[in-house]
Amino acid sequence: MAELSRLPGPVADLWEWQLDGSCRQINPEVFFHPEGERGPARRSRDSQAKEVCLACPVLKQCREHALRVREPYGVWGAMTEDEREAYYAGHTVPAAS
Repeated sequence: MAELSRLPGPVADLWEWQLDGSCRQINPEVFFHPEGERGPARRSRDSQAKEVCLACPVLKQCREHALRVREPYGVWGAMTEDEREAYYAGHTVPAAS
């Protein structure tokens, strides 16, 4: 579960970036793995999600959000769950802007 205490308040300006996400036009199943998915299937799905993210106009905001609130599932800002965990192990989490 995401750390709710780290989520920004209900101010629309803080969340408006999500309306511009390229992921809004794609099936969410691309970004979130089904239970038990492993190996090549998972890597392939993650790669598809990252391709969408890398062309997204709000990549930076999405990644900063995911790192700040410690999103536990899915591909956010072109980072998988495992990549975010590796980031946390070696970095401090960015503060809210």
